[in-house]
Amino acid sequence: MALGKYQRVDSRKSSSYCSTGVVIAFVALCLVGVWMMTSPSVVPERNEISQDGKAEVGEIATETKSRQFEDSQGDLPEDAMKGDSNNNSDQQDEGNSEVQDNQKASQQSTEETTEDNQGDKSEKDNGDKGAGSDETSNAQTDKGAGSDDTSTAQTESNGGEQKTEEAESNTKSGETQAQTGGQAEPVENPIETKKEEKVEEKVDENQEQQSENSSDNKKESSDSSQGANEVFPDVAQAEILNETTTQNGSFSTQRAESKNEKEKHQSTESKEEDSTGYSWRVCNVTAGPDYIPCLDNVQALKKLRSTRHYEHRERHCPEEAPTCLVALPEGYRRSIEWPKSRDKIWYYNVPHTKLAAVKGHQNWVKVTGEYLTFPGGGTQFKYGASHYIDFLQEGVPDIAWGKQSRVILDVGCGVASFGGYLFDKDVLTMSLAPKDEHEAQVQFALERGIPAISAVMGTKRLPFPGNVFDAIHCARCRVPWHIEGGQLLLELNRMLRPGGYFLWSATPVYQKLPEDVEIWNAMTELTKKMCWELVTIKEDKVDLVGAAIYRKPLTNECYENRQENDPPLCKESDDPNAAWNVSLQACMHKIPVDETARGSHWPEQWPLRLERPPYWLTSNQVGVYGKAAPEDFTSDYKHWKHVVTKSYLSGMGISWSKVRNVMDMRSIYGGFAAALKDLNVWVMNVVTIDSPDTLPIIYERGLFGMYHDWCESFSTYPRSYDLLHADHLFSKLKKRCNLVAVMAEVDRILRPEGKLIVRDNVEIINEIEKMAKSLHWEIRLTYSKDAEGLLCVQKTMWRPKEMEVIASATV
Repeated sequence: MALGKYQRVDSRKSSSYCSTGVVIAFVALCLVGVWMMTSPSVVPERNEISQDGKAEVGEIATETKSRQFEDSQGDLPEDAMKGDSNNNSDQQDEGNSEVQDNQKASQQSTEETTEDNQGDKSEKDNGDKGAGSDETSNAQTDKGAGSDDTSTAQTESNGGEQKTEEAESNTKSGETQAQTGGQAEPVENPIETKKEEKVEEKVDENQEQQSENSSDNKKESSDSSQGANEVFPDVAQAEILNETTTQNGSFSTQRAESKNEKEKHQSTESKEEDSTGYSWRVCNVTAGPDYIPCLDNVQALKKLRSTRHYEHRERHCPEEAPTCLVALPEGYRRSIEWPKSRDKIWYYNVPHTKLAAVKGHQNWVKVTGEYLTFPGGGTQFKYGASHYIDFLQEGVPDIAWGKQSRVILDVGCGVASFGGYLFDKDVLTMSLAPKDEHEAQVQFALERGIPAISAVMGTKRLPFPGNVFDAIHCARCRVPWHIEGGQLLLELNRMLRPGGYFLWSATPVYQKLPEDVEIWNAMTELTKKMCWELVTIKEDKVDLVGAAIYRKPLTNECYENRQENDPPLCKESDDPNAAWNVSLQACMHKIPVDETARGSHWPEQWPLRLERPPYWLTSNQVGVYGKAAPEDFTSDYKHWKHVVTKSYLSGMGISWSKVRNVMDMRSIYGGFAAALKDLNVWVMNVVTIDSPDTLPIIYERGLFGMYHDWCESFSTYPRSYDLLHADHLFSKLKKRCNLVAVMAEVDRILRPEGKLIVRDNVEIINEIEKMAKSLHWEIRLTYSKDAEGLLCVQKTMWRPKEMEVIASATV
């Protein structure tokens, strides 16, 4: 300041050195006086501004807390805007101060200084005084930024669904910078940092992402405002769920995750790469888009000593579960909705035509333009499954489809038209067929919306309990029931409920060719030794086929009166429910005769059997959740009805008309499936091998499922299910499985646009959410209380560009 005044005085010419000295002394005294007068007024003024700014930050941070459950899409806390506003103006003021350092600083008023701090870019900015004010403002801005961080962390801690997503945190930071820049006049500043440009680019990306997900975020906000009872069961409903804390139903706070400032300003893409650390590749395998890891293990198949017993169609899982993603077929589209899907599917979703060429004349499947159409026929019912189903019941009226016979097994199902049309009779059919030369038959079934798995009658037991199927059907299923002591037919006997029916429609029943006669005679002898009653042999004059219908005994009387113990009775130590990787045994289990034993009575008719505890669950048995077994069962059913009604059907934005194939990846009593009874869906209940064996209860109530170990791949084709439900599954798997491989398997069996619902502890929820983001899935909902969480994500069409060769699955 003194230098500027000195230059102006020195510009006046004087002829006298004496007068010049006097002038210099005078000017010096004046400058000292000016400095003494101005310095006290500047410092307090700066302090006053800083204190006000700090107060504003604190007040707005408090306001942010009060609205933490509001839908904040596109909205920013005012404290964040304030802090960034000061910061931007500081950078602008520093640049202007350097350019205009020699202008009239002492004549700037306190009001002008305040305007400068708010971002005014006047050409008459003050010099040293402005710089000093900027330094103070910078200090306060840093405090404001810290307050913004704290507020953000608190909002994420308590804000429910929206606040836990990293993408929203990025959006907030970016939009703050953009809005702050809008407060000042559009004056170009060459000293602006590249940081602001990066943030603006990020704002555009996040705003586009928010625009795409706006409807989902609004739905999440609505869920949050409805309260805990809408998403999680209250204490009364979830009191039974004390096996783990995850289903307790009593939630208080969400775990807060701290994030530093640098992470906030990173782009969404870099955050996915850096913070998650997940790297995905497409599986480069011979099976291509139809890859099933445990059925396409080429290396293991080459090492087989024999394929006589269909060992090459059984499961042979690789030593390490793959972590790659299965490719999509070219031209893949969202599946056609049920019930239209029963009659036609998109050709490019399952682009295989071999069955159409080989079985088209039997009305299995036909190619019709861009569709594959299914006339409803089969090898034994080329004029339609509906007529064939009625034909069977005419032979044995006691079958009583949908009443007495509710859950059946269809062996060698083809494209599963039999099971597909049994839905009209309220019958649930587990269809199975091997992955063999009948190209993609099970995949056709699943794409049509019909339950099916890839399995074979080989050397091991099928993954089902004993005494659970009301009926078992085989229509020319090409299974040699009569060979090797009837070992395969004895496996059916293990799974068939006492008093249940075996429906055998095959050429040995009605043809007289030498081979057919030989097979018929062998079957007749074998079934008599097994004490099966031949109820009827019925011929169909429309399809020109015949069916033999057998019935399993209800008592042990026939077994005890046999002259020869052939086939032998199983040892008492042989558990008929043991079915995971258990070799077949050529023996028969005794019929349960105790009045309280499962299998001694037929279940109640459907739908009563769904809601009532099975008669063999007694009060002296302890249920999974610690109560008496019947009470445990009833409480579980009430719990899931509450959750499904209050949350899943209305609180997640799921269009249930587009959902058909559902899997409960860790089922207990089948309560989740039972709660969906009135919807046009079917649910595959999976009981994991390390969970209590409650699968017989699930069958008893008229539902179905199978055993499985999620450390291995499931026996189904890719893109099979519309919705997967995982209730405290991942936290249990983490102890012994690679969760990345499990998530890759989830991606494999889930259809694009399909949903995954996860209920688990917050640590697992966060981990699964990160993996889902790295997979480019949409986060539909996140919610947590008291360290327990709920997550709903949606798979997209995204596939990585890089490939990974899987040696075990490559020829």
